[in-house]
Amino acid sequence: MTIKIDCEESVWYLLPLIRKEFAKSLIKDHGLTQRKAAEKLGITESAVSQYVSKKRGDFKVTDVAIQREIKESTKRIIKGDIQVMKTETCRICHLLRLHGFVTEKALKHEG
Repeated sequence: MTIKIDCEESVWYLLPLIRKEFAKSLIKDHGLTQRKAAEKLGITESAVSQYVSKKRGDFKVTDVAIQREIKESTKRIIKGDIQVMKTETCRICHLLRLHGFVTEKALKHEG
């Protein structure tokens, strides 16, 4: 079995999930276009399209508390700059790691 360090697991499993959830919320809850969501997240419009169409970031956040935190993050991202987005991404990543999300998803992919 290959062992990944924490940040490597985050890049593989959490970053796509977080970006997907942020993109969906920015579009659905805040009425942004895919282009504006991409600008707020510092990613390409095509990446947002893949997140929204479920071609990327295929995991789901089912924990209601984390879903609520994601919504709060997108409120901050709407009002802030790229640094706010970075801070909120790290904050949500930390919450997901605390809830064991990475371990659970990584094990499913290795099996």
